[in-house]
Amino acid sequence: MPESPGITRDEVAHLARLARLAVSDAELDVFAGQLDVILGSVARVQEVAAADIPPTSHAVPLTNVLRPDVVIPCLDRDEVLAAAPAAEDGRFRVPRILDEEA
Repeated sequence: MPESPGITRDEVAHLARLARLAVSDAELDVFAGQLDVILGSVARVQEVAAADIPPTSHAVPLTNVLRPDVVIPCLDRDEVLAAAPAAEDGRFRVPRILDEEA
């Protein structure tokens, strides 16, 4: 079996920063170990994947996953927006999350 591709503690810290996750030093060690196991498992699967095995997204074939689109009664939009912390132009108003300084 080839060696695991591995992931370093610094790479985990970098990923955590990109995801804006607050991760402690102890958690970095734990996550690095867990991600290393996951990457090793993926590498092992790649070893046994043969060209004659078609790629699939589910172990069990999916059937009848669609249903007719039926309009049903729902909540009144104005009542829902009245219960929201903020609304504007008939929509929920939410705080901006992009273009913020980290």
